[in-house]
Amino acid sequence: MAQKPSIPKGTRDFSPVEMARRNYIFDTIREAFRLFGYKQIETPAMENLSTLMGKYGEEGDKLLFKILNSGDFMRDVDSQSLADRNLPRLTSEMCEKGLRYDLTVPFARYVVQHRADLQLPFKRFQIQPVWRADRPQKGRYREFYQCDADVVGSESLENEIELLSLIDMVFSRLGVRVCIKVNNRKILTGIAETIGEADKIVDITVAIDKIDKIGIDNVNQELRDKGLSDEAVEALRPILSLAGDNSSKLDALSGILASSEIGMLGVRELREVIDGIRNLDPKCDVEVDVSLARGLNYYTGTIIEVKALDVEIGSITGGGRYDNLTGVFGMPGLSGVGISFGADRIYDVLNQLDLYPEEISTDVKVMFVNFGQQEARAAARVINDLRKAGVAAMLYPDASKMKKQMAFANSGNIPYVAIIGESELAGDSVTLKDMQSGEQSTITRDELIRRLA
Repeated sequence: MAQKPSIPKGTRDFSPVEMARRNYIFDTIREAFRLFGYKQIETPAMENLSTLMGKYGEEGDKLLFKILNSGDFMRDVDSQSLADRNLPRLTSEMCEKGLRYDLTVPFARYVVQHRADLQLPFKRFQIQPVWRADRPQKGRYREFYQCDADVVGSESLENEIELLSLIDMVFSRLGVRVCIKVNNRKILTGIAETIGEADKIVDITVAIDKIDKIGIDNVNQELRDKGLSDEAVEALRPILSLAGDNSSKLDALSGILASSEIGMLGVRELREVIDGIRNLDPKCDVEVDVSLARGLNYYTGTIIEVKALDVEIGSITGGGRYDNLTGVFGMPGLSGVGISFGADRIYDVLNQLDLYPEEISTDVKVMFVNFGQQEARAAARVINDLRKAGVAAMLYPDASKMKKQMAFANSGNIPYVAIIGESELAGDSVTLKDMQSGEQSTITRDELIRRLA
């Protein structure tokens, strides 16, 4: 017996019903992007590895899917690299391209490559899949969609405030209760200075980014393994555990970071962002979280992460300010800020909470029963008129038994069945049955179109 086909771990197939639900999410996010004035672009699924490598930190580089060169990919491989199993060098010799890890770095490449055609500030959105060679687990996939919105060419904190408002709109429309957590990388840099470990800022952010996954004790051990002193680790612990409302936390940080110029700048920026979003009276909770780090190295200012309140799952949206990202592509000094909605995790949240509108699971509004060629031809003309009026309609393709055709309509959640039989042909009419109530009536074709449209 032939082996049953399968798909790679960390990827998924989606049925028509599932796609209707996913499109509901995409359409909700896309409409919010449009209302906030963002313009859509797309970039290739694969990028040159020179574009991707070194942008996500050491751990991120390991999660890049590399693509073997076409043809004889071993042609340029050094025999010594092969003998030594020098994987980084072998990768560079066999692979020139990789699947994109996120949409932000390709966007930075796009901005630099097309700078002459862009009017700054440039507001873009992008809804496309990304790939990560991660270990699959609940809420974590190797192929998943991101829905990004970014603004480049402006340092104004009004952009951060607007993005928080956009997040609030999307999750309010989806009916998901969330907490929007915010911090500032300058605050984290100031904390590293204050505890005497300024040169360990990358190690600190990478470690504390894992607090939710491995807990504070394991984070502290990782920090010690990275060379932080016991005194520094103990000084860091109460800072990461600051409690109280947003104003209390910011006041406490002002005291802790009084000797750090960059730390105090981060506090002022975060206070302005918090005051700005509070002015818009958001429906979602917005919380200052000093332990929020967003491990990606390119963030330089405000950082954002969204957690669902009613489902145990990782971050469902994240982002932040990146002042230096385009500099690695030859355009220093161009500031940007953006967010990314994790569509696949949002999909899992809506599935668990059953928050989809009922109507999105139904694509076809009316199915016409097939009694034979003459009746099918008459039905096809009515179906053509219905489609022109914007009504999704179909003809059952075979003149099967009525029971089979009605079962098909039921299984497809089609709300109406239309019948054109011998008597309807004679009277130039249609019998319409409501599949939910069971009621049916014979009406004219024009009335059918008016009722369904």
